[in-house]
Amino acid sequence: MEPRRRLKPLFWTGSSRKDLKSFPAEVQDEMGYALRDAQFGGQRMNVQVLKGFRGAGVFDVIENFDGNTFRAVYTVRFEGVVYVLHAFQKKSKRGIATPQADLKLIRARPKAAEEHYLKWRARI
Repeated sequence: MEPRRRLKPLFWTGSSRKDLKSFPAEVQDEMGYALRDAQFGGQRMNVQVLKGFRGAGVFDVIENFDGNTFRAVYTVRFEGVVYVLHAFQKKSKRGIATPQADLKLIRARPKAAEEHYLKWRARI
């Protein structure tokens, strides 16, 4: 019998939860499944490592719906937890590159996640 995997807590940074809740219901469902898999230590097919974070455990959930692309970025960098760093609808028409404004937010939010993580760990 396979040992039961433990569900990691999920935390949201900045406006990421509100932003994800603004997506179409179908997109919310798919992203929710991807985040749930991350909480159990797995990874769905629509998840990839976000380039430019060199081994920082930052992943990108990509969901296409009705001609639009929606993305949620999360990290498993901190032991035993998952942090959603950013959720957004990609509006750039220049290829598959992540828009600079979104990258700036994604780069800033691990610091807030780390601060939260240290406080959270101190309480448990």
